[in-house]
Amino acid sequence: MRQEFEATAAPGPEARQLHDLLVAVINATGAHLGALYLLDEDQELLLMDAEQGFPITIARAWSRVRVNGPVPSAVALRERRLVWLADQAELARDYPGAALSLPYDFSMAAAPICAGDACWGSLLLAWPPGQTELTEERRQLIERTCHRMGAVLSDAARRGQPVTPRVRPRVISPRRGRRLDPDAGMAALDCLIGLPEGYLALNLEGRITFLTPSAAELLGDSPSQLLGRRAWEALPWLNTPEYEDRYRAAVISQEATSFTARRPSGQWLAFQLYPAPMGISVRVTPSTMARDPGHLMPDQMLAGSRGTASSTLHSMLQLTAMLSQAATVREIVDLVGDHLLPVFSAQSLSILTAESGRMILLGSRGTSRKTIDTFNEWSTTRSSPAGSPADATEPGFFASRRELRTIYPPAVDDPIAACAVLPLTTQGRSFGTLVIGYERPHHFTEDERATLTSLAGLVAQALDRAKLYDAKHRLAQSLQESLLPRRLPHIDGLDVAARYLPATFGMDIGGDFYDLISLGDECAAAVIGDVQGHDPTAAALMGQVRTAIHAYAASGADPGEILAHTNRLVIDLTPNRFTSCLYINLDLHNRVLDVASAGHLPALLHHHGGATQLIEPTPGLLLGIDPHAEYEASQVALPPGGTLALYTDGLVEAPGVLLDDAIAELSLHLGRLARRPLQELADALIAPSSNVDQRLDDIALLLLRSVD
Repeated sequence: MRQEFEATAAPGPEARQLHDLLVAVINATGAHLGALYLLDEDQELLLMDAEQGFPITIARAWSRVRVNGPVPSAVALRERRLVWLADQAELARDYPGAALSLPYDFSMAAAPICAGDACWGSLLLAWPPGQTELTEERRQLIERTCHRMGAVLSDAARRGQPVTPRVRPRVISPRRGRRLDPDAGMAALDCLIGLPEGYLALNLEGRITFLTPSAAELLGDSPSQLLGRRAWEALPWLNTPEYEDRYRAAVISQEATSFTARRPSGQWLAFQLYPAPMGISVRVTPSTMARDPGHLMPDQMLAGSRGTASSTLHSMLQLTAMLSQAATVREIVDLVGDHLLPVFSAQSLSILTAESGRMILLGSRGTSRKTIDTFNEWSTTRSSPAGSPADATEPGFFASRRELRTIYPPAVDDPIAACAVLPLTTQGRSFGTLVIGYERPHHFTEDERATLTSLAGLVAQALDRAKLYDAKHRLAQSLQESLLPRRLPHIDGLDVAARYLPATFGMDIGGDFYDLISLGDECAAAVIGDVQGHDPTAAALMGQVRTAIHAYAASGADPGEILAHTNRLVIDLTPNRFTSCLYINLDLHNRVLDVASAGHLPALLHHHGGATQLIEPTPGLLLGIDPHAEYEASQVALPPGGTLALYTDGLVEAPGVLLDDAIAELSLHLGRLARRPLQELADALIAPSSNVDQRLDDIALLLLRSVD
């Protein structure tokens, strides 16, 4: 992964052109927030290269987005489509993790930046609430801008000077190229100073950039002590998440917000926040809170919340939501690295565990190979005091290498100059350690210590679930693999390929199966089926069905009789469990197929150099419904060089797509690719499903081709 440097070079001409396009589309579409994301060199992260209008804390939290993450900018890039979210309700419904970290009302559009087959990043725009319509004009403006951005990036890459995303996003002013009248500015200043109430301006970092003498007097400090500082840092009595949240709400939603706060002297002040192009305008007046305290937030409700940085709170909320969905250790490392390291300005993290008396590195981010090798070598031979990284029982914070050497002697040659060592404990049991590393000495404030300690608890819970998931998933995979054929028999005159993909949603065991049975010279049987359910019962029934079909086929029964016998067995073994099945006898000498179906999807038969035929025998009931059900076989000619495709519904079913349309599309796809070697054809047919992050159902595919 690209190293992050303290200094960032000035943008080149292509980057400036991209930033000008960002400002232009923000102005043309009426957006008040905008961000340009570019792919990193590993094509795994979207890095925010430039932004306009975001509070600095939110921009920092969203500066890195994983390409496979559940956020609009990543989805727009992955699916190469414009994502439109009309309001907070749609954001919460479709992207709950993002909504939790941005609990404000606004409309959002995310669009991919592509040129031809290459994708370079995504564009993110937001509008105040009420602008909930994606007009055709607005859509065209966004798509034209993305097309022009893609052309700029493609041209730069062709010249060997690709545009790389900045380490820290460039903050772009909406006033680019706009000149202000100094006389008008002085007149406005005189007007504000003459008013009895106080006025001040906050920029997008929350810093006070202007205040009137009346405002300074009401706030109880001199202008020189306030200018250039964040309001909630300069005035400790404003240092609560609730107050900073009102500021962020005004910026993101572009709606006026307000709150009331009490000075240490006891005086109550009312703050009214109004959105401005590059921050917030604030009106400060004495409040009637002392006379009528019931209508506003009591002061005691704020007790205990002071000193907690609001940006950290939001990142924790976002991370909590995403950790609840993480299923593996790798996902947890990625999530914590993406959301924690930028917020705390840390450079690396490692998750360690103790096994058989030595330390094991479960995962890391930002840690060099040399550091890992040094650690592994030391962990196998160490003779170190209690409290070493993998067996820490209490949080440890080491501000320098000198302090760190007390528990880790190799630190003298390690790039980590400071670190937090946080035990991972859940239900009273400690099973590992989270290490957050800094490349420079770092003083840990009380707030950081408390927040990092809380974070370790969240990570511990997620890891506990992930380890359980991994163990059960390995068991499920082992059982699944043992029930499917390890290898298919060789049949003269027949080329065969098979593929199986388990569902990725959850860790249940599926009931999809396929088989190829040798029935003597130039004769074989192809079987495919799907047992209802995704659990051990479904898997066990699948194994019994396969065994039964093998036995009935070996006895010489015809396809209809085989399904009838198997149907009665299914009813005896597992009542109320249904199974679809397609059974085909292949007579390769006479080139005839005998086909019987128990409610399964039709097979596809591609004629060499010709059309693709849908094989639909006389329909029969699913196995397991009626013990007296009969199954009728149909005969179909097998053309020389013909390719037969048997599949389960996971290959074709998709939300919002009619099943007949999906099968027709698979038929066209098979026809286009049928000239390929069979193994390549199998990979190509299943590739779209292989690239889906969350498959809701198993997929089985069996291909057969007659050869001379």
